[in-house]
Amino acid sequence: MVTVYPFPGLHPTAESFSVVPSVPYDVIEREDAAKEIAENPKSLLSVIRTDAELIDLDPHDDKIYARAKEMFAKFKADGLLESDAKPAYYIYRITMGKEVFTGLVSCVSVAEYNSNVIKKHELTRYDKEEDRTRHIDSVSCHTGQVFLLYKDEAAVEKMLLSLIDGKTPFGEYTAKNGNFHQIFRIDDEAEMEKITETFAGIPNLYIADGHHRAKSSANVCERRKSENRLTPDAEKFMAVLFAHKSVRIYGYHRLIRDLAGLNADMFLNDLALRFTITPIKKVDIKKNAVPARETSSDMHVIHLYLESQWYELTRKVEPSADAIERLDVSVLQNLVLDDMLAILDPRGDPRIAFVGGIVPLEEVTKQVDSGEFAAAFIMQPVTAQGVIDVADAGLIMPPKSTWFEPKLLSGMVMHEIK
Repeated sequence: MVTVYPFPGLHPTAESFSVVPSVPYDVIEREDAAKEIAENPKSLLSVIRTDAELIDLDPHDDKIYARAKEMFAKFKADGLLESDAKPAYYIYRITMGKEVFTGLVSCVSVAEYNSNVIKKHELTRYDKEEDRTRHIDSVSCHTGQVFLLYKDEAAVEKMLLSLIDGKTPFGEYTAKNGNFHQIFRIDDEAEMEKITETFAGIPNLYIADGHHRAKSSANVCERRKSENRLTPDAEKFMAVLFAHKSVRIYGYHRLIRDLAGLNADMFLNDLALRFTITPIKKVDIKKNAVPARETSSDMHVIHLYLESQWYELTRKVEPSADAIERLDVSVLQNLVLDDMLAILDPRGDPRIAFVGGIVPLEEVTKQVDSGEFAAAFIMQPVTAQGVIDVADAGLIMPPKSTWFEPKLLSGMVMHEIK
């Protein structure tokens, strides 16, 4: 069963909530982070992306992490951050247009991550996990949250919503994309006990986003244990827990730079040996997805944009397929990227690029029409239950299978390792 922990949050002061929160470290390029920091030195990017300030150094240079520790201390010394006097839970609410998402911010257990009570569905890359391991260890703080799902069969989300009904958030921030972020404090003893007891009845949590942050936190715990400097705070990491039915999942689209020597007709002829291909006359490129004409759960559905023409590709799901083989991205990888285009390593091959499914299709078609890419594959979203099924089966999804919303900010609340 799941254990959640309240903690004394570190967060911006009332005066600095408008400037400190930032996008997470891993969704912004180094040069763009440098521009953001130049425009707003009080952004948490000054702490979590010090490689953007020290632009001439290798991103993994020791000086990068020493600077992160220095800047974190400076933020506290300058009065940008303050710590709550006692442990609390926090409710994180994000408003995206007409949609509202509500999650619980708590600490969770490294031991439960290691024992797979907190389940994974992606592999981590050593270079990325080592970077965040060194960062967390240097600043002694979890500056960003791990995005977790829980199966909400007992109206847990309704309980959380009831705890903030009529309450005023202690922090608010409007992001550049217009999303409105609010954070509420729950420090009443009876309410905290109710939260703790409720989540104790949930068997598992599932990582939606933040696999590297979770693994890095486990690494920090192990490293400090081996160096005889382990404290209880290092045996936990910070997360935001959302009901699995409340989040949005979008497909992760694939842009292909060339067709491996084939022209468009040859490529379509080879595709026709693997899929049923149906031309589509009109697609609304202002939207971020192509509606599937074929809606059966026993069919793979992928859309292709090639030489200004849209196509729907369909193929029956193999009856013996496991949770991974049932994914459209798996079929695309195996039958097209591997077999036809020799893109065997989608994580590292420069011939493929990925676009998060929340982006309008207009942005995808522009890149193909410009000639920078030869084709685009538009993916249907995986369901939250599909992600859970993969994790429950102990399987690993192909890279870039899911784009989860809402996107969380770093710096709304943080967990110090003392």
